[in-house]
Amino acid sequence: MSAIQKWTVTEPYIDIPGTLLEGPFHDQTRNEFRFVDIWDQKLYVLDLAKGPDSLKTIDTASSLGVTANIANAGDDHKDQIVVAAKYGYALANRHTGELSYIHKVFDDQRDPETARRMRFNDGAVDSHGRFWAGSMNDPKVQQPVNEGVLFRLDPDLSLHRMVEPVSIPNGIGWNLKNDTMYFTDSPTAKIFAFDFDASTGAISNRRVHYDVGQPLEPDGFAIDEEGCIWSAIYGGGKIIRISPEGQLIGEISFPTRNITCPAFVGTELFVTTAKDDVNDDKFPESIRYGGRLYRLDVGVRGKPKNEFQFQQ
Repeated sequence: MSAIQKWTVTEPYIDIPGTLLEGPFHDQTRNEFRFVDIWDQKLYVLDLAKGPDSLKTIDTASSLGVTANIANAGDDHKDQIVVAAKYGYALANRHTGELSYIHKVFDDQRDPETARRMRFNDGAVDSHGRFWAGSMNDPKVQQPVNEGVLFRLDPDLSLHRMVEPVSIPNGIGWNLKNDTMYFTDSPTAKIFAFDFDASTGAISNRRVHYDVGQPLEPDGFAIDEEGCIWSAIYGGGKIIRISPEGQLIGEISFPTRNITCPAFVGTELFVTTAKDDVNDDKFPESIRYGGRLYRLDVGVRGKPKNEFQFQQ
């Protein structure tokens, strides 16, 4: 086995007092980078040409777990992105954060208790413009149990329940051949692989691709152009790079414990983190540096993100 490549990050790129930063996304067409604070119900947008001083904060009045661009936006949706929010899939105004639901999975009128208890977390769009996103118990209401579901929203706005039950659904992505889907259920400490049929969106043959090992939890991930997964390890203060064969080949260390999700901007990884209330000798700076945005050049580019496609 070859040596593990290692990097160390010592301080944040943007020093904001975040609580649960997630959903990092590079919008290449606008040269912007955005991310959310699920807990504090905020959408952050950064002009990459101008740097940290350009950071805009948009209040969303609802938790957002993950965002995606719209491929065929046109005039109707030119100022909107599609998001997985508290109650389901919605459109969000880029400038105001105003939400308009396109599919309420949890109906706050017909079933208010379920709607109160659940929210959406991580997700990703596949090569055919389908938006996969996972639901979980809202930690503001109760501790997560195996009540979550991985959903798939198709371009025709039909909804499909793809994996259940799950506890804390996180990183979702596809290999370079587009015949395997990876999916993380954090409390299991495992990243799973499924056979993936791109033409239909069907998945099958679930198996373990990588086992981080308890008590650490894999969170969100990014995939690079070599097919490797860069998985954030929540509670472990690191991101690990996993080869297509499921081998550990790289590790990035951070000065804080709760790493949530990376996203590529060129050859740089931009990394979200969550607030940490526990200090110890292993992570002496964790309280100070949790809930911040980090970046690091890792010398490889990311696999391009797909966009959600409304059926015309």
